[in-house]
Amino acid sequence: MRWLDRLAHKPARRSVTDQLAVAIDAAKRNDYATALGIWEPLARSGSARAQNNIGACFAEGLGVERDVNLAFRWLAIAAEAGDPVGQRNLASLCFRGEGVEQNYRRAAELYRAAAEQGDGPAQDMLSWMLLEGEVIEPDVAEARRWALAAAKQGIASAMTRIGMLYHNALGVSRDPAEAVRWWRKAALRGDADGQALLGAASHLGAGIPADAVEAYAWLLRAHAGGSVLAGRYMDAARAALAANEIAEAERRARSPLEEPDP
Repeated sequence: MRWLDRLAHKPARRSVTDQLAVAIDAAKRNDYATALGIWEPLARSGSARAQNNIGACFAEGLGVERDVNLAFRWLAIAAEAGDPVGQRNLASLCFRGEGVEQNYRRAAELYRAAAEQGDGPAQDMLSWMLLEGEVIEPDVAEARRWALAAAKQGIASAMTRIGMLYHNALGVSRDPAEAVRWWRKAALRGDADGQALLGAASHLGAGIPADAVEAYAWLLRAHAGGSVLAGRYMDAARAALAANEIAEAERRARSPLEEPDP
């Protein structure tokens, strides 16, 4: 009966969900060798999320040599299995034309499939494509719907886009105060363009009382975050300030962001 005793003390095999969680923790530590060692057998046994994760590693060169062709193959399998992250990542390859011929319409289809499953980044990207209308037919109402869906998941760039809708009266009545409200939500979550637009609004007194110091502080943050929009207002905002006000704006720009509203 000793074999029964050994069986009783044998550790239970981890579920696929638990194995994926262990692999993700390893990846967060940049231990991609461990992560890939877990993902590979799961992927070959049919786990769509593991297939996506391997494809993403090949797409970005994480733990393996970058290979967009292998990335496409793994992501296509994951997307075909219905994994929303796989659909979103495959859409990105189609959009950029990496590992596959560039195909904006196919990218939009994949982003929509992922968005309909609740993937926030896909909702955000689909919203952008529908609003810009350069590579697919524009649809402002749909762009707003998906931006709101992404914003509910905390996607800051979607919040910035909603602010632009109110600023430019696209599908909604023009409302500078509502635009500022959305830009502030985005800015507090670190979106550089949201910070730039909030700084511009503070500089111009549009939808918010003018505040030259606060305006320059937000513009400095935005510029440091890589926003091209900030450059349009930096010189004018700085020129409106005395030396001590510039120093105060710089201090604010270096300070931690306030905790955003839920």
